[in-house]
Amino acid sequence: MLGHRFTDYIPNPSEASSDFDKLLDVFLQLLVITAGDVSEALNWLNNVDRQYNLTSDDYGMGNFIDDLKDNGYITEENRKGSFKITPKSEQKIRTSALEEIFGKLKKSKAGDHKTHFGGLGDEPSTDKRDYQFGDTLEQISVTDSLRNAQINHGLEGFMMTEGDLEVMENEYKTQTSTVLMIDISHSMILYGEDRITPAKKVAMALAELITKKYVKDTLDIIVFGNDAWQIEIKDLPYLEVGPYHTNTVAGLELALDLLRRRKNPNKQIFMITDGKPTCLKQGIKYYKNSFGLDSKILNRTLNLAKQCRKINIPVTTFMIASDPYLKEFVREFTKVNNGNAYYSSLKGLGHLIFEDYRRNRRKKFN
Repeated sequence: MLGHRFTDYIPNPSEASSDFDKLLDVFLQLLVITAGDVSEALNWLNNVDRQYNLTSDDYGMGNFIDDLKDNGYITEENRKGSFKITPKSEQKIRTSALEEIFGKLKKSKAGDHKTHFGGLGDEPSTDKRDYQFGDTLEQISVTDSLRNAQINHGLEGFMMTEGDLEVMENEYKTQTSTVLMIDISHSMILYGEDRITPAKKVAMALAELITKKYVKDTLDIIVFGNDAWQIEIKDLPYLEVGPYHTNTVAGLELALDLLRRRKNPNKQIFMITDGKPTCLKQGIKYYKNSFGLDSKILNRTLNLAKQCRKINIPVTTFMIASDPYLKEFVREFTKVNNGNAYYSSLKGLGHLIFEDYRRNRRKKFN
């Protein structure tokens, strides 16, 4: 009888990850947590090794450190003679973040979010999804659909149903300029929860996705505490939380300034935060109030949200906290801007940002 016989897959031992690769994965994760501090990451790795026996008599931590240097991941060639990570490590960290956050996402059916126009995209992508009512014949991937029908129904009495059909996604040739704002106020590490590390990973994954797949798009990254300033993609592994309040106004003002310089017709702002705005800068002094929603700070923030709306720049807020009064602020901010808001756990943050970025690339904001 024709057909397929499935058995358990037994991997070839020679294809298994080397001892170095296994330790490297853990080491890169620790580098993100320690903000690029190699010595601290190695100390943590030693502690993890003692607890979980990551090394053996044949390959110890000393061997791993030597291999890190030999393979160009760390260097001692600096004034202090201390270990520093190299651009190769920075690139590897971003790639690992991309694989960790976006690599395992599955294509889902289209949601009910409204767009300004419909129809086919301009050029096919490598992404596939299940057939949906309204898809055209030109979109159907014949090879993949035939394969599915054979697997699902066999060759005897061959048949193809709607459930077997796969469709090639199409992408619009729109160019999008995105500003990602990351809150680095002190609350991002308070209450026993590390919120800054997941935020950094998401930023690195988004940066790697755009630079590799959407090369005509632009991504600017801003951090905001008492003030706001722009950082480079290569700086993300070293990002740390400071003893700061939350000056959302400064972040939005800088984001608007950056987007004004971009020639792309589609512009958007993503803001990752865990709190309300608590700070303004007036001249050389700071106006601060961490107790509740200060009307003076709130009004300045809402005025900027309204300004973004007037020039067709939506702000998508990812609130990684769920206090009722914080939700009230986000709800009002989003209503004024006509943007989007998500109340996300740290675990779901990457998925939400990925889906929102992909969806917004298919829109025309003006």
